[in-house]
Amino acid sequence: MQTQFLPISREDMQARGWDQVDFVYVTGDAYVDHPSFGAAIITRVLEAGGYKVAVLSQPHTDSQTDFQRFGRPRLGFFVSSGNIDSMVAHYSVAKKRRNTDAYSPGGKIGKRPDRAVIVYCKMIREAFGDIPIVIGGLEASLRRFAHYDYWDNKIRPSILFDSGADLISYGMGEKQTLEIAKRLNAGESIHTLHDILGTCYAVPVEETPFCTECPSYENVVKSKREYAISCRIEQDEQDHIRGKMLRQRHGKMMLVQNPPMPPLTRAELDEVYALPYTRQYHPIYEKDGGVPGIEEVKFSITHNRGCFGACNFCSLAFHQGRYVTSRSKESILEEAKRITQMPDFKGYIHDIGGPTANFRYPSCAKQEKAGLCKGKKCLAPTACPALQADQSEYLDILRAVRELPKVKKVFIRSGIRYDYMLEDSSDAFFKELVAHHISGQLKVAPEHCSAAVLDKMGKPHIEAYIRFSKKYFDYTKKIGKEQYLVPYLMSSHPGATLQDAVELAIFIKKEHLHPEQVQDFYPTPGTIATAMFYTELDPYTLKPVYVAKNPHDKAMQRALMQYFNPKNHALVEEALKRAGRADLIGTAEKCLIRPLCGVSSSATRYAKSRNPGGKSNGKAKKRKR
Repeated sequence: MQTQFLPISREDMQARGWDQVDFVYVTGDAYVDHPSFGAAIITRVLEAGGYKVAVLSQPHTDSQTDFQRFGRPRLGFFVSSGNIDSMVAHYSVAKKRRNTDAYSPGGKIGKRPDRAVIVYCKMIREAFGDIPIVIGGLEASLRRFAHYDYWDNKIRPSILFDSGADLISYGMGEKQTLEIAKRLNAGESIHTLHDILGTCYAVPVEETPFCTECPSYENVVKSKREYAISCRIEQDEQDHIRGKMLRQRHGKMMLVQNPPMPPLTRAELDEVYALPYTRQYHPIYEKDGGVPGIEEVKFSITHNRGCFGACNFCSLAFHQGRYVTSRSKESILEEAKRITQMPDFKGYIHDIGGPTANFRYPSCAKQEKAGLCKGKKCLAPTACPALQADQSEYLDILRAVRELPKVKKVFIRSGIRYDYMLEDSSDAFFKELVAHHISGQLKVAPEHCSAAVLDKMGKPHIEAYIRFSKKYFDYTKKIGKEQYLVPYLMSSHPGATLQDAVELAIFIKKEHLHPEQVQDFYPTPGTIATAMFYTELDPYTLKPVYVAKNPHDKAMQRALMQYFNPKNHALVEEALKRAGRADLIGTAEKCLIRPLCGVSSSATRYAKSRNPGGKSNGKAKKRKR
């Protein structure tokens, strides 16, 4: 039987012989039935559990018509903004409206509202009153406590109160979704489902169970120190083995977070990824040219979840958790075989990855019983002595997929932890990565070169990147390939001063880097770095942290990372003088820019570096070492 999309209209329901659905899943994304999309996974998991599920994708919010499309669902609504936070989808770090939305038909912006979860829930309440509403996905998960909102520049309450929903399902959600569905189906009230792991609920203060308390909403609004403390507690208890129940007062109500749901086992992950996804966007979007967000993942495979790297600016640790689980080799091969049978498959598997591609297991044996260490990093500033670095199983999977009929090449496009690679006593994965799994360039993320800044990021010091870079180019040279290294770098991260930015510019010049794009730190909900940005305190030490918040200060840091671009000359000159490094303005080899009279010659040199010999150079993002 050919795989079908789930119903998106009353006509689809009737075609299946349904008079009523059990659940309606509302999403701010276009409907894409691919396991890289959270909506696809949760709806297929519910379907496999025996429930009738309809998908309401990007409903209009100017009336209740779309929300009433399927009638009143028998059991309730699940609501998500989509794969990413709706505010991140809509606005750049400069808070300017984006021009495109990769998760909307034709990439068109404006198909979902700002703060989509809140808006959708209010529309559902207006249409159906006291019907069960469960919110999940990244937007709900990361905003489950009182949180700093970059776009409002203030503390907002838990999204549970803002939305009027009954439960938050935080984290990946499969297990708690099925438990909620089972108990609603058995006749339990949504208002009594207070013992399900991986969920948050609200009760009057006097009915609150005894548990660890975070500073209240009122206190974190008044005190940045209290907010920093609250964020630290929330992050520390995000562990399914040692994590405690938490509570946070909001006026007369109490937000209660149950401990995290244990991650899916290998067998459970295999079951989820074996569900009958079409791996396509819904055909209704053909007239719009499809959904751009599927292009990068259509022929990709997710093999793991969780990330013990836990960078402070990344929300993964607060959503998926730091505990790594992975699928079996057999499951991955089966998915790869299904991909090779797709009519538009050209022989290229775009990725076998996940949050971090080269993780397959927890970082050490201790985690199995004690959980991950509180307030410590497995890889930063240096690797923990207990770290078990072994990429042999991942390499075995890559080799097996490479040998499948119709497969020409297997790429790795997910992030790779190069510092973890350096800890693996065998260089077999390193060598085969260079030989077989790179499409001309490898992207890695050292982020900065200043030790002080890297410590605030929770990243390894730059010496690890330098070691990795040397080995990478040595192996590339040995196999006679012309391949490049593209390092991601970040400006204006909390802790990064103008002097640190100058240090980074010097590093960029020394390493012959030419970053075409520069990433400014983006304060998204649910990260330690965002807490630093708002409070100007380190949540783990409560010591002050410098934060560049003024747009001009941020512009100078950004310009220094592209000091070689003549358009940045005035900003770079100002930055160097402010930092007390006017010695870097001149004609000496160490200098970053020439005096103003030399701008034209600088421009000429820059143009030549972009187009040496007048010929097209598609790899100008990074000069080969």
